[in-house]
Amino acid sequence: MIRVILFLLTNLSVTFMFGTVLFLTGMEANSIRALIVFSSIVGFSGSITSLLLSKWSALRSTNGRIIYKPQTSMEAWLLNAVRYQANQLGIKTPEVAIYISPSVNAFATGYSRNSSLVAFSTTLLEVMDKDQLQAVIAHELSHVANGDMITLSLIQGVINTFVFFVSTIFSRCIMNMLFNYRNSNYVRSYGFLINYVSSMLLQGMFGMLASMIVMAFSRYREFKADADAAKRVGWDRMIRLLVKFKKVTDPRPPEDIKTYCINGQSKSFFNLFSSHPPVQHRIDALHDRTYQ
Repeated sequence: MIRVILFLLTNLSVTFMFGTVLFLTGMEANSIRALIVFSSIVGFSGSITSLLLSKWSALRSTNGRIIYKPQTSMEAWLLNAVRYQANQLGIKTPEVAIYISPSVNAFATGYSRNSSLVAFSTTLLEVMDKDQLQAVIAHELSHVANGDMITLSLIQGVINTFVFFVSTIFSRCIMNMLFNYRNSNYVRSYGFLINYVSSMLLQGMFGMLASMIVMAFSRYREFKADADAAKRVGWDRMIRLLVKFKKVTDPRPPEDIKTYCINGQSKSFFNLFSSHPPVQHRIDALHDRTYQ
């Protein structure tokens, strides 16, 4: 969850910055072909930048500490466990970090299979035994080995391009309709501002809808990472991990408000905007061997 949220936030901020600068400097595209190129530059600049900065931004946002020299027996065990599984997968051993957090979580990020980071929350290390931690490591390294962050950035770049392209077309249509009112001094005086605001609003609206595609991909890759990890550490071990994870993370809201909670209703509309499928769905998928 953390890696996806950080990726999207960095991506959106960079895309917004590039789009605003190019818009304010008057670098408008005057043809469909030029607009496609222009949109691609804006769209992929955000996703590529967020991918390259993914490790730095993750460590900064979580205040994580990379383990260079183990200070405890748990840190030494964690380094060895990550190194062993990385060797099994034929990838360079990721940097291993620990961050202080009350949440039971771990994440992997990085711009390539051989330049990655795996981070674990202190609470995760406290509540999970070593058998369960092996399954956590297997899951996160599956993301690294499969290049999920790279694929996610490419998908996000394509979606950014589409969103910028469509929002620009729509904002120009709006301006053309408004300027048909030739007697409107207000439109003529504030045309640039109206064009800019409408373009930003449309980007936000289309971006929110398009984000469902990114989230759907992320949920699919979670299922695949579970299955790939289960093949290496055992299906039963992976299922036990998720059962434990569900037990320690389930907020269990009151029945009268459960309908309004994302975790309380597995078929909620808001799950379309979630980067992870409900834990029970992941457990069921492992039981059924859905993503072998």
